Amino acid sequence: MSDQTSIDDMAVGAEIPTLTKRPTTRQLAMYAGASGDFYEIHYDKDFANAQGLPGVILHGALKSAFLGQLMTDWAGPEGRLLSLSVRYREMDVPGDTLACRGVVKEKDEAAGTARCEIWIENGAGVRTTTGEAVVALPSRS
Repeated sequence: MSDQTSIDDMAVGAEIPTLTKRPTTRQLAMYAGASGDFYEIHYDKDFANAQGLPGVILHGALKSAFLGQLMTDWAGPEGRLLSLSVRYREMDVPGDTLACRGVVKEKDEAAGTARCEIWIENGAGVRTTTGEAVVALPSRS
């Protein structure tokens, strides 16, 4: 369990290792197919521009998935994601580098859980998506 995050070793205020994403228009088309969300603002630049957007934008649910991956990667194979909530604050576009980040806000050693603040920052450092997650983590003992 050397690479496994444990409730014992984790501290309030600890940063969750950053997960970097570089979404592409191809990924948006694939996500549209997988999710069934074919709203044209996610894959048709001309349609998106006609709606007043700078171009195609990421699906909100795809950004949620990025934050879910951040937490499950950190929790490790013996951890579990118990809850995930997000708020979409700004649009993200393909081609930008997104940093999925988080910090431990509370831990309950008896329950083996940690509550974390999570967010996505775009390449300009703006938090475009914010939220909270609760994970169950194993104990070393």
